[in-house]
Amino acid sequence: MNINVYTELTPNPATMKFIVNKLLINGSVDFPTKESAEKSPFAKELYKFSFVNGVFFASNFVTITKTEGSEWADVEPIMKEFVKGAIESELKIQLEEEAEAGNFEGTETEVKIQQILHDYVRPAVEQDGGAISYRSFNEGVVTVELRGSCSGCPSSTVTLKAGIENLLKRMVPEVTEVVSEAL
Repeated sequence: MNINVYTELTPNPATMKFIVNKLLINGSVDFPTKESAEKSPFAKELYKFSFVNGVFFASNFVTITKTEGSEWADVEPIMKEFVKGAIESELKIQLEEEAEAGNFEGTETEVKIQQILHDYVRPAVEQDGGAISYRSFNEGVVTVELRGSCSGCPSSTVTLKAGIENLLKRMVPEVTEVVSEAL
């Protein structure tokens, strides 16, 4: 299979999506630090570049966060070639496959919240090179975790409050607020 890699800007100016014409992983996995990449040969190799500051994989793309002071115009061609070569040589994303939780747990309200996040919010967030995970629901407050390009993105607060919070409040009357858990 001939691997093609193309890039897409994300709402976070520090991150870029490197999209490929092949399924890389079912679900998503985040390596926000060099240390967290120990069990990922692919992410470990990416962190050898001095300008790489975060790595996130989902379905058919890898989102790379660059360091401050580096410019996409300089590093994008290098990353495209590296991603292409890594996929062609079948560099593993994870040494052990972690099971992606497909079943939702909790009260009826919690299951409804998780289903909405999965069906409506997750696809939109993935389009921007990120991921969202449900953490908890307590006294009307939904706690989520934003990863990939969403982590540290200047517009993530707007997405969280104007987008996700409004959607959940409309669809689940018990929800009063949505907050993001800091990593």
